[in-house]
Amino acid sequence: MHVVIMGCGRVGSTLARSLEDRNHTVAVIDTEPDSFRRLGPGFNGDKVAGMGFDQQVLEKAGIRRADAFAAVSSGDNSNIIAARVARETFGIQQVVARIYDPGRAEVYQRLGITTVATVKWTADQVLRRLLPVGAEPDFRDPSGTIRMDHMMVPERWVGSTVGAFQEQARARVAWIDRLGEGMLPTRDSVVQEGDLLHVVVREENAGHAYDVLEAGPEHGD
Repeated sequence: MHVVIMGCGRVGSTLARSLEDRNHTVAVIDTEPDSFRRLGPGFNGDKVAGMGFDQQVLEKAGIRRADAFAAVSSGDNSNIIAARVARETFGIQQVVARIYDPGRAEVYQRLGITTVATVKWTADQVLRRLLPVGAEPDFRDPSGTIRMDHMMVPERWVGSTVGAFQEQARARVAWIDRLGEGMLPTRDSVVQEGDLLHVVVREENAGHAYDVLEAGPEHGD
């Protein structure tokens, strides 16, 4: 992937290095050239001085070949304007904006722009929203054997049991986010529309679990 990041503060610089460590190409935009020092001498991506919502600046950062855009500067207005330009002018689908005001964040969510609050989230959470589904887990144990992913339930699984999913996916559902609250399911718990499953799975089975989620249950449940 090629990712364009607006803002080279602590979050932006950490995010840029994390993406580069995963062999993605990165361009970082900031109004203050001195902020690029946070990237360190080992950073190989592009450093572009300017406003992140300026189309010429975005062009210089490679926005036309970008797969994702993150606006993580210190200003809500700048982040949202830049995010909308990236999405609406350049057609970038994977767009994340950091928002300080949680009340405003709900409005931008409705515009199709994923927002993250600085108090609750870090660069790792932004990273997981930029990369394709399943590319980066929520958690991986130190041995690299076990991972935990969050999976949004597709319509085809609604009405099936947690046990049916676990058996077919070769995974465990640790908990479910349902209507803003967490619940600990049993094997007989029925999956509902809008459920977000937090799934624990062996690393080598993660792809299979996502395939099962996409394919739907093998038998009526």
